[in-house]
Amino acid sequence: MSFGLDNLPYASVVDQSGRPFAAVRYEDSVLDLAAVDPELFAAGRLDRFLAAGPQAWARVRAAARTRLESGSVELVPLAAVRPVLGFTVADYVDFYASEHHATNAGRIFRPNAEALPPNWKHLPIGYHGRSGSLLASGTPVERPAGIVGPGRFGPSARIDFEAELAFVVGVPGRRIAVGDADAHVFGVCLLNDWSARDVQAFETVPLGPFLGKSFATSVSPWITPLAALDAARRPAPPQDPPPLPHLAGGSGLDIDLEVRVNETVVSRPRFADMYWTYGQMLAHLTSNGAAARTGDVFASGTVSGPEPGQRGCLLELSWNGTEPLAVGDGRRTWLLDGDTVTITAEAGTVTLGEVSGQIQAAP
Repeated sequence: MSFGLDNLPYASVVDQSGRPFAAVRYEDSVLDLAAVDPELFAAGRLDRFLAAGPQAWARVRAAARTRLESGSVELVPLAAVRPVLGFTVADYVDFYASEHHATNAGRIFRPNAEALPPNWKHLPIGYHGRSGSLLASGTPVERPAGIVGPGRFGPSARIDFEAELAFVVGVPGRRIAVGDADAHVFGVCLLNDWSARDVQAFETVPLGPFLGKSFATSVSPWITPLAALDAARRPAPPQDPPPLPHLAGGSGLDIDLEVRVNETVVSRPRFADMYWTYGQMLAHLTSNGAAARTGDVFASGTVSGPEPGQRGCLLELSWNGTEPLAVGDGRRTWLLDGDTVTITAEAGTVTLGEVSGQIQAAP
């Protein structure tokens, strides 16, 4: 994994004495950002920094890089700190932006109907999740209980992962234009939208996901700034029919993900295959006058590609449990207690780190 000067992701970390501080990662060390801007990072968190906007983001990044290049700063070994979520999560929205994922899900659940809902290519579909569900990578995930059918309540038997990218809002705004997204979005991190598919299937009609999603959402504490992803930018994918004017435009990102269950690589999705761009997601989210706030997180939805090995969740990989998947010396349709899911990603020489979590038995 590369964490060189072209990367420099941000997080809050806690050192061995219990002291929290805001940090930027460089290779296998971290730089205390209080050395760069004592006032902006006085609280040891990223909230004020995120809200400060693009000029402050660029200034801090340049200053941190200069100090690291000079070798004149004291670095803390990465092994001596514990990364934590470095900002206050305001709202959490999860989208459904992959045409391949949405088509596969439609074929699974509606085999005798059109795979895509009629509105899917006219707007980025999403749902408003629970900010309290976001957990730092490495936090254990308890198997949830729920209603899985009439008169049936108990532990979910169909726990799934979803490999996603999440975008962190810095500067607040309303009715944000697609082309203005980079003035509001600070950066990107990895996210696993854990799903209880049996709970989700019974509750979804008519209002969509609820308890099947809200029990846990793992997120990487390390946020890669958009400034580190300039080389990964790509034109927006072809969209037919053309979106309405307020949703037109935006850029894609060429980011390669990898998903492991325990030590087995089960999928390698590509974010470049996504239909809706992050700028379109943010524009849609705020188009009705709803406010984007500092600390808002909006996720892409499952990142899936056209090939079987690019499907970003077990729902697709096992085709709703009908095609068991080889994992280690066994098979999986859904996750078992003790399984660990780890998602990593790279964009050229820039590594987005990882998000990991282990399923634990229901209490």
